[in-house]
Amino acid sequence: MLAARARVEAPRAGPTPADYDGAVTERLSLPARLRIRRTGDFARAYREGARARGMVLVVVARPNGLDHPRLGLSVGRAIWRSAVRRNRVKRIFREAFRLEQHALPPGYDLVLIPAAPRLEPSLDEARAELVRLARKAVRRCEERLARERGAPLAD
Repeated sequence: MLAARARVEAPRAGPTPADYDGAVTERLSLPARLRIRRTGDFARAYREGARARGMVLVVVARPNGLDHPRLGLSVGRAIWRSAVRRNRVKRIFREAFRLEQHALPPGYDLVLIPAAPRLEPSLDEARAELVRLARKAVRRCEERLARERGAPLAD
């Protein structure tokens, strides 16, 4: 009969849970209610949304009927062959949205697309451009809706 081996664990590297003082308890992820997940929502945004282009990203805005903005990301595999680079761009755009969500116009779906192939955006560039372009795209969207209704624009 084989003797049972005692399991020996290697010492853990890095901090243990006892090392934390509880200062950071909030999760910094983006909740599902703030994301566009359905293909139909993306298709409607592309079809009916207004666009604003910058040096780092393109913003497509469309009213969503909610009291908060939602984020959609579109980073094409055809241009971004490397999944690592593609995911890095998405992480930067997602973090820019998370940090600036309260400065963004409420009630709109915002789809973010890299403005140039193989772009290497920084978080600071993405944050600044996101707020500016979101407001511009929303203004264009409201102008289009006002034209369709035949109503004058409110200043």
